Amino acid sequence: MKTREDVTIINQGLDGEMEVSGYRPCLWKLVLVGVGAVCSGGLLLLLLYWLPEWGVKGTCTHTSLSDAHTLLLRTKDEFRQWFRVRVHRMLAPGRKPFDDLDVKPRSQLANGNFGHQVCSVQDEQLPQEQQVQIQYFTHHSFRYYWNDAIQNFAFYQGLEDVKVSCAHIHAEHSRGLTKALQDYRRLFFGENEIAVRVPSLFKLLIKEVLNPFYIFQLFSVVLWTAEDYYYYATAIVFMSVISIATSLYTIRKQYVMLHDMVASHSVVRVSVCRGDKDTEQAMSTELVPGDVIAIPANGMVMPCDAVLFQGTCVVNESMLTGESVPVTKTSLPSSGDEAARRYSMEEHKRHTLFCGTNVIQTRFYAGELVKAVVIRTGFSTEKGQLVRSILHPKPTDFRLYRDAYLFLLCLVGVAGIGFVYTIILSIMNKVPAKTIIIESLDIITITIPPALPAAMTAGIVYAQRRLKRVGIFCISPQRINMCGQLNLVCFDKTGTLTEDGLDLWGIHRAEHGSFVAPEPGPAEERLVKSAFVACMATCHSLTKIEGELSGDPLDLKMFASTGWVLEEPTEEETALHNPLMPTVVRPPKRAITGDGQRQSQVQNMSCELGIVRQFPFSSVLQRMSVVVRRLGDKHMEAFLKGAPEVVAGLCKPHSVPQSFTETLESYTRQGFRVIALAHRQLESKLSWHKVQTLSRDLIETNMEFLGLIVMQNKIKQETAGVLTELRRANIRTLMVTGDNMLTAVSVARDCGMVRPHENVIVADAAPPRDSLPPSITWRYVDKPAQTASDDQTAQILVEEEMYHFALNGRAFAVITEHFPQLIQKLALRATVFARMAPDQKTQLVEVLQGIDYIVGMCGDGANDCGALKRAHSGISLSELEASVASPFTSSTSNISCVPNLIREGRAALITSFCVFKFMALYSIIQYISVILLYWILSNLGDFQFLFIDLVIILIIAFTMSLNPAWKDLARQRPPSSLISGSLLCSVLTQILTCLAFQVLAFYLVQQQSWYETWTPQSDACNVSRPSSFSDRRNGTTSHDHKNIRNYENTSLFYVSSFQYLAVAIVFSKGKPFRQPSYKNWPFMLSCVGLYSFLLFIMLSPISAIDNFLEIVCVPHDWRVTLVIVVAANAVVSFMLEILIVDIILWRLVSRGSQGANGPRESSSGDTPQVANDSWGALFLSCLFCRRNKRPKVLYRHLALELQDDANWPPQPSTVTYAAEAQPHISATL
Repeated sequence: MKTREDVTIINQGLDGEMEVSGYRPCLWKLVLVGVGAVCSGGLLLLLLYWLPEWGVKGTCTHTSLSDAHTLLLRTKDEFRQWFRVRVHRMLAPGRKPFDDLDVKPRSQLANGNFGHQVCSVQDEQLPQEQQVQIQYFTHHSFRYYWNDAIQNFAFYQGLEDVKVSCAHIHAEHSRGLTKALQDYRRLFFGENEIAVRVPSLFKLLIKEVLNPFYIFQLFSVVLWTAEDYYYYATAIVFMSVISIATSLYTIRKQYVMLHDMVASHSVVRVSVCRGDKDTEQAMSTELVPGDVIAIPANGMVMPCDAVLFQGTCVVNESMLTGESVPVTKTSLPSSGDEAARRYSMEEHKRHTLFCGTNVIQTRFYAGELVKAVVIRTGFSTEKGQLVRSILHPKPTDFRLYRDAYLFLLCLVGVAGIGFVYTIILSIMNKVPAKTIIIESLDIITITIPPALPAAMTAGIVYAQRRLKRVGIFCISPQRINMCGQLNLVCFDKTGTLTEDGLDLWGIHRAEHGSFVAPEPGPAEERLVKSAFVACMATCHSLTKIEGELSGDPLDLKMFASTGWVLEEPTEEETALHNPLMPTVVRPPKRAITGDGQRQSQVQNMSCELGIVRQFPFSSVLQRMSVVVRRLGDKHMEAFLKGAPEVVAGLCKPHSVPQSFTETLESYTRQGFRVIALAHRQLESKLSWHKVQTLSRDLIETNMEFLGLIVMQNKIKQETAGVLTELRRANIRTLMVTGDNMLTAVSVARDCGMVRPHENVIVADAAPPRDSLPPSITWRYVDKPAQTASDDQTAQILVEEEMYHFALNGRAFAVITEHFPQLIQKLALRATVFARMAPDQKTQLVEVLQGIDYIVGMCGDGANDCGALKRAHSGISLSELEASVASPFTSSTSNISCVPNLIREGRAALITSFCVFKFMALYSIIQYISVILLYWILSNLGDFQFLFIDLVIILIIAFTMSLNPAWKDLARQRPPSSLISGSLLCSVLTQILTCLAFQVLAFYLVQQQSWYETWTPQSDACNVSRPSSFSDRRNGTTSHDHKNIRNYENTSLFYVSSFQYLAVAIVFSKGKPFRQPSYKNWPFMLSCVGLYSFLLFIMLSPISAIDNFLEIVCVPHDWRVTLVIVVAANAVVSFMLEILIVDIILWRLVSRGSQGANGPRESSSGDTPQVANDSWGALFLSCLFCRRNKRPKVLYRHLALELQDDANWPPQPSTVTYAAEAQPHISATL
């Protein structure tokens, strides 16, 4: 929508970006709406309630935001949702929370718990000049305040709004806040509480009942009651009550569970620092950004987001990341270049304690407190935003549901035709006005099935249960259908495609600028005193928790290979010493007797290393380092480990072996995980206290290269088979990892993601430097020496699309920024993304979605949270049973869950289509019956409606959803739209078939020789009835005026009842997405039972059943004729569905859907059958106007464009510059 001048944007550039317009009440509009509400019986108010935009514009006039009483919000995402909010006003001493005001203590300030109340400040409490009126509104648990400077509403997130540097936090925010300033800020930030209010049952009931579906049901029940259809009306009321009660129970249970989960740790007692020394106990709800809290030595559950500026903490962040490995948090840098940077929660997350995470232990100088500055509170925290996303989820954007509403609108149009038809026919036959109104409205209730939502949900519920049985847990059931449309899945590597644990293959040390021979491990006695082993023993973030070593699996494996021992000081030891007692590592004690034992003890003591300071691993920097001190030495040492390319760049050039690049490539090509180590001796003048304030940039420079640790990361047993299955199913697979490029490419080849004969083209992008523009260098991995034959072979492979692109994180960032026109082309054929940061994984998912892929993401839940949440279907392999970051969580730690999920998604999607088509046909069949009977001023009886709707429809609708998923993944995908040609053709052919056979039965019965206008005395089948019963029926006036009992009614009831069963069987599809219907025994038993019952009452009438269903006795010959009509109907329906939909149209759709996902097939050597199929496809394409039609999805359109591009893909050893449209040949690389 084009932004108008009267629409302002709030949250610009953020996830919750919205348009906002101001309105104030208009008296004359309010009067008109009131009159309209009275005249419409309240329906106008319901309409304004359902449509907030109409509600605001219908009662208010537009005004400026500063004068508005009501705001109209509209999201700028693809859903374009409307919201109506009310503007409140409060009085406060200042306009902004971070103003440094001379305010009075809390007892003298106005009540800050403003919820939906207007705050006031009385004259005797604050001077008049300090009172400022501020407008604000609340939306989705966030509060937005009016800002005069920008003339717009703004959201205060926390201390980050001040845009302070790390050094500024140390200098200006380390003393805490005064009580008065804390009270003032609380006016803006509110209580520090993630408050999940559990709505009352009455409020939930009103909200549920006001759903348009239940309003329509209420209208239907009132109408049926007016027609004396009490039984059917009672049945619908009973179903609605059960549905509403179940819904209320489920919704309230979810609220209670979320409330209990949040409330369990949301309110705790904390120590708040006032000044340098003073601390006081307070409730965590009183905290505001800028407060300084002390973290107790035994840990705590964090009640807010806070940045650590004094001390060290070990934290369990499984609540946020799904990863239970403890993480070490260090204090914020206070000096150097890093301290001068602006504080960012994402960039400095290694120094930030997040709300809801569990601080296991703290360490700092004896007698000194571990302190942190509060950054965010309440719903602004990381935990608060997770809870907020659960409370206010985005609607599921799935085409099926949008098409369902369009289809229902079509049914409303059909009902409108019947409505007009009924009125005209009734007027022509001089029917009373009351009957005209009731019967014309009854057509509407017949056309729109009341059980449709429940029937549609059944398939998803059954799929969710089947997923749970195979260990896949779902917190967003509506996404199961979306899994059926996945055509691309991104996989993390470590822990997902490969084993989580790494095995040490060997070490490759460097001495005097050259590599020595590879060695199997570091545990040899001659290496105990080497710097290489010392680095392996100290450069990690391991800690002891309850006596057991805990930390990153790679660190655990690396440390265990040394055989060294880690000892941490106890609280008593720390209290005895002024400086911080370091973590100590030492070689193991050996069992040597006599002089040897004393010598070993002396050697162990000289090898003891104390870890003085840690710089934790950063995924952005791709390295970590430690400062250590050897027992007895006066100087300290620094050890560094990380990505080999990064570590080599931080070392002195002469210390890096000349064969470094070749050696590294030789390992990474074989799929090994390689880590480089480096060492540096620090100046002797550095003291313990000085080291604690140094920035890592000063430590991590001028290092001496020590060598490489080679780790083996084995591919999981299930990986190759699953990827092969996905490729056969025409589902594209990608690898997105933080590992080395060549290692990732090697793993991609080993697991079958890249096949042996396929080329891998690395796009190595460089940012602009000096006067050089940004560039992309195209390199072919595993490319042998250039010869003519090799070039020709490569060219053939490229022309046949047997190539893949590979990018690293740096190249992805450069291309996204400087080559935006290439990023979609690369995404079309890129398979390996290496060295990707967590936010880049999310960006990649968005790029893929931007070219219309339905994207799945499978990861281990540690660095993949953003991508898991952003993907259409995120699958976490975390050990936790449910992950807040992912809609799906697998209890099995391999990717075999992915095809299982796709299979169940496809089955659920096809089930949804089947049920919707069946419910639509049910409505149309009943509509046809009623329209035909209206022609003779008749209708279906109350118990006939009851039998059809409850006994036939509900049983069939709920059992036809029980088909399990098919065992194999088919190459073609199910359609995603109800408006597709094949589905519409299927529905229309069945409608025409049912119409034809009902009209046939209706007119055939009137042509029979025994036909007459039925009366209670009619005896067409010569069946003797007790005269007392006939007289009793004749005396019943409740049926005479409705003319229910007649031959047309009986004939149409029989034919239509069999039609419901016929279309149910026809629509209940099996292979290739679901198991065949004969394996769904509840459905088969239901169909057989209903067929048997209907045939029995039709061929062997029973008076009691006939009278209950209000059907009349007809001759046996006519009953046999009806059986023939019913059988012919079933055969025609089956043949049309098989011939037109399953064979002709499905072949057309599947041929049209082949594009970028699969390899091109050669046209040479086609068999006659293939040639005939091609001519058939050509004819059908012309018939359905599909010739030369542009693909609907962007990735197929891009694939067609690139097929005609002679310069794509780029040739080996070429460079593309940002300023040029085409690449040019550079010197051979």
